[in-house]
Amino acid sequence: MRTIKDKMKQVTIILSIVIGLFAIVKADAQKNKDMDQFEVQVDGLGCPFCAYGLEKKFKEFKGIKNVAIDIETGDFSFSYPASKNLTMDAVVEQVKKAGYTPNLATITRANGTVETNAKETAAVEQENLMTSELYVNGKCGMCKARIEKTVSDLPGVASATWDVKTGMLTLDHDTSLTTKKAVAKAVANAGHDTATVKSDDATYDALPACCHYKRAI
Repeated sequence: MRTIKDKMKQVTIILSIVIGLFAIVKADAQKNKDMDQFEVQVDGLGCPFCAYGLEKKFKEFKGIKNVAIDIETGDFSFSYPASKNLTMDAVVEQVKKAGYTPNLATITRANGTVETNAKETAAVEQENLMTSELYVNGKCGMCKARIEKTVSDLPGVASATWDVKTGMLTLDHDTSLTTKKAVAKAVANAGHDTATVKSDDATYDALPACCHYKRAI
């Protein structure tokens, strides 16, 4: 039969375990309070391989936690130690280095302040805009991000959308600043063939494996 002393010993052990667990939970909660929360809308995440590539690139930021990526919506979120003061520019640049296009990004700092990025685009006179279409070879969501970013960065381009299924690039641009020929040359330099301009073999070969579309002979 168990004595009162044995029962007290058991109660003491249980209390020690509970207190220990409480301390761990409290410590984790404190750590979360010391973390900045990041949310980024990313274009071009067409497959699990794409998501893996993005996550791998961001793991270069030592201390990153709670990484979550939704391929369908392009939502990318993570936590990072507030003490390291990771900037919006650094996050946006890292997304680009991974080969994707960052859109709206939001940082909720540990102290409660919220930061967002406002896309800065060159003003283009609406009356000078023309809608053009151009077939561009590509294969996946990563191709889409690369093609659209390449074209959007050209002077006078107000918008650029590439359809993965049809391969058709649709853009609104000021033809006095950027012609269709210039667009074709730009995407070829990025590794994507068009009917008029071909990418060189070295550039094509350097594309990620998932981007290797079938080239015309």
